[in-house]
This record gives sequence, C-alpha cells and structure tokens, in this order.
Amino acid sequence: MSLFLLTFLLLYSGLHYYIFTKVRYAFTPGILPLLLVAFFMLLMVITPLIVYTAGKHGWESFARLSAYIGYTWMGLAFLFFASSIVIDLYRLLIAVGGLVMKRELASPAPILQFLLPLIFCISAGTYGFFDAQNIRTERITIKTSKIPSELGRFRIVQISDVHLGIIVREKRLSLILNEVKKADPDLFISTGDLVDGQINHLGGLAELLQGIQARYGKFAITGNHEFYAGLPQALDFTRRAGFRVLRGEGLPIGGFLNLAGVDDPAGQSFGLIAGLPEKELLPTFPRDKFMLFLKHRPVVDQNSLGLFDLQISGHTHQGQIYPFTLLSRIFFPYNSGSFQLPGRALLYVSRGSGTWGPPIRFLASPEVTVYELVHEDKP
Repeated sequence: MSLFLLTFLLLYSGLHYYIFTKVRYAFTPGILPLLLVAFFMLLMVITPLIVYTAGKHGWESFARLSAYIGYTWMGLAFLFFASSIVIDLYRLLIAVGGLVMKRELASPAPILQFLLPLIFCISAGTYGFFDAQNIRTERITIKTSKIPSELGRFRIVQISDVHLGIIVREKRLSLILNEVKKADPDLFISTGDLVDGQINHLGGLAELLQGIQARYGKFAITGNHEFYAGLPQALDFTRRAGFRVLRGEGLPIGGFLNLAGVDDPAGQSFGLIAGLPEKELLPTFPRDKFMLFLKHRPVVDQNSLGLFDLQISGHTHQGQIYPFTLLSRIFFPYNSGSFQLPGRALLYVSRGSGTWGPPIRFLASPEVTVYELVHEDKP
C-alpha cells in the first residue's frame, strides 16, 4: 500500500470517526443503529478503493454509480466536518469563558450541534453540485508591444483540470466547450489534468474536443493526473482530441509569439519526464517575441523570471470546496487568479474547468479563461 493511500485512509477514517461521535452524542442511539451507522461509514471510507477496483475490472456502470455516491458523500462529509469544527470552537470559547467568569455558560444542545452542520453541508453541497456545472468565463486583457498593431487582438483560451473520466463526462465537457466556442480562440490550450487518474472509458469525448478549432493550433501539457492515469493512454487521448502535447519543448506561433510547455513534476517518480527543464528551455527563445509558458503547477522558478511574459497554470482548483481553499493556499501561495511578477511578467492560475473527486465546487467556481493580447506602444 502506497504511503499516499495509507495517509488518505487514515485521515478519511479519522474524519468519519469524528462524524460518528457527533451522531452518537446527538442521538444516543442503541447498539443496532450505531452498528448500521458504523457500517455505512466504513463502506464510505473504502468506496474509493471499490471504485478503483470496479473500474480496473471493467464494471463501468457499477464504478460510476459508486463514484457518484462515494465522492458526493466525501464532499458532504468534509463540509459537515468543517462547519462542525466551527461549533466546537464556539463551545470551547464558552467553556473558557465559563472558567474565567467562574460560572456555567449555556452551550448549544447536542442535537443542535449536529443539525446545524447537517443543514449547512446539505445546503452548501447542493449549491456546489450545481455550481460545478456553471462554467464561468474569465477574461484577462494583456497589453504588450510584442503583439503587432495590425493583428488587433490575439485570443488564447485555456482549459485546465477537466478530469475527464468516471464522473466528468459528455454533459460537463459540452458545457465547458460551449464557453470555448463562444470565445472563438486563436490558440486553444489545456494546462494539464485533462484526464483523471482513475481513467475510465472515454469513448466520444475526444471527438467532442476535436470539434474545437483554433486558428493557430491546440496545445496541451501534462498534469500529475496524466501520469497517474497511465501516460501512454493519456497522451493518446489528448492527441486524438487534436492537441499537440508540449513536453519540455516549444515553438514559434505566427511570427510574434513563442510557446513552451513542460511536464508536471509527478513524472519524475515514474521516470517519465521528457524534454528540457524550464531553466534550459526558456533561454532558447528570443525575448523580442511574446513568451507564453505552460506549466501545470503554479510555481514560479526564480531563475525563469525575465524569460517569459505570461505563465498560465492550474492544479489548485482554488481548493474546490471551501474551506479547503485555506489549506491549498499553504502549499500554493499563487492559488488562483492573476499575479504580477517582476519584469512585467504575469502569472495566471486557473480555478480549473472540472472537478476531482466530489462533483461539487463550493466558493471555487469552474472557469474557462480567455486571454486577449493587445498591442501597446512602448512607453
């Protein structure tokens, strides 16, 4: 068993034990109801393993049904846990206040301590389920002297972290691609995790992506999930979808723009990193052309500053389900949105277009990003 899987099971089991204690404290049920609750929670803990095993053996319908139930529960359980912790902190403040004031202060009744988080998690989860299908279009205008004035506007459209697979299917992909079509891209980019780690039958999805045309081409890079899914089949799908995959390489576009992309670092553990690292790749391009750099994780190498004009990334999902956003920001300070870097460079981090795990996004809406490069005379 991998260290990641073991850690996940321990943490996820701990979350369920916490919820189990809340149920027992609120309702003080008999032994049989407690056993039923414990059995359900054990089943939910191992559901990701059930989904993986079912998918591996080709039991697609069962795997998909299990995934919807198990991963939706995962999102609801996290929302319940997060809101219940707030109530626990409130109770702690009351207890400390009582000690300081030397008198007993009233605390919320046990049933209320359970019902308030339950109402919140159901409400937020329902909102998040529908919001995950409400794709926003974010527009970023970048003025630069490196774009010819006669070109007018050059439009780059980015999708990221779609996670096509067992849950994100034709309906969600069609919603995403409708926004891409409306943007009418000159350049269409996927910044990794186009497919999910639990890759499933993807028949028909590549054809949907093939229907998107861009005047100057379609390009993609690998994310960590391309390696988890099995790199050969992930690359095969991406190429069938019409993308050229940049793996430590780049090329000129239209005589005014250079485009480069690198593999996600997850490839190192598989021994599958290809091409040049960014510190060797970026200096090979002339600086008089606009440099667009594709990198899945929103990490800025200080040695690369001054070698690109725009880095576009994804990976974080902006936490996907708040307040997981707060934890995501610890690991990736550049968590979502635009960041001005030294040397007039810009980093933009997409919130992602799909979902990973729970089909829920709460206070972290999915997006398709449109960058419009506009000519600006040098000051």
